[in-house]
Amino acid sequence: MLKIHPRSYDFDWDSSYQRPANPVRVTSDQWASYCTDGFFIVDDLLTPLQVEQITTETDEGYREANEFMKLLPDERMFIAERGAIAFAPHLALKSSVLRNAVLNSPISEVAHDIIGTQARLYHDQAVYKENEKPRRFPWHQDNGYTFVSPENYLTVWIALTDATIESGCPWVAPGLQRHGTLVHNYVEPLGWEAFEEPPVAAVAAPVKAGGAVVFSSLTPHLTGPNVSAHVRKAYIVQYIGNHAKRFDNAQDLTGTPMQNDQQYPMIDL
Repeated sequence: MLKIHPRSYDFDWDSSYQRPANPVRVTSDQWASYCTDGFFIVDDLLTPLQVEQITTETDEGYREANEFMKLLPDERMFIAERGAIAFAPHLALKSSVLRNAVLNSPISEVAHDIIGTQARLYHDQAVYKENEKPRRFPWHQDNGYTFVSPENYLTVWIALTDATIESGCPWVAPGLQRHGTLVHNYVEPLGWEAFEEPPVAAVAAPVKAGGAVVFSSLTPHLTGPNVSAHVRKAYIVQYIGNHAKRFDNAQDLTGTPMQNDQQYPMIDL
């Protein structure tokens, strides 16, 4: 049985989105899939050159994150672990290449078509899943990590290498986004978990390099273990609306607005 987050009792999926009048990237079929299933796949969102340029930047972020983890006890921090999975966050705030990619490119065009003209960058990170220690993520919603209101914000999961079932592509539990934010429990060392197994048939979302899996912050998903011969590289970009607030804990009753143009820049289309 799904457990609804206390802040989400009055959530209504159908009123949580509205398609902009002049979409530039998302097709009618993709929009319909987002509304019904909470996700869709975009093939060839980026050109090979764009993938190469982004990967050059995320490789450096990965290198720095990996070097930092060497200094830590057991070479791990939270859900990151050297040799298993590495996270390099907030790269667009440091790299002009990535800043342009998330604010003025096909990636931000997707945000325009889902969130609207005043979409803001919420978070970005490179996530490299290695094949030395195969590990899956638990089933979770992005809004289950830090509660954001409005709850339905956007995640664009971009494949920098081919994301196959073997290498740990995303899996989604379609339709469950309609329930709003679920209660999550922490599972050591994997992270926050909404449920052990979904009550619907899970759907694999393999995507080639340059493509993306686009989903709501309320869509339960995970990535499988990487049992391939190569590191699986992904760049994940999240967008919020202009009036979004972040609630850092259960005692936070007012939330923190996210309208700082330096930390949460608005897309430029």
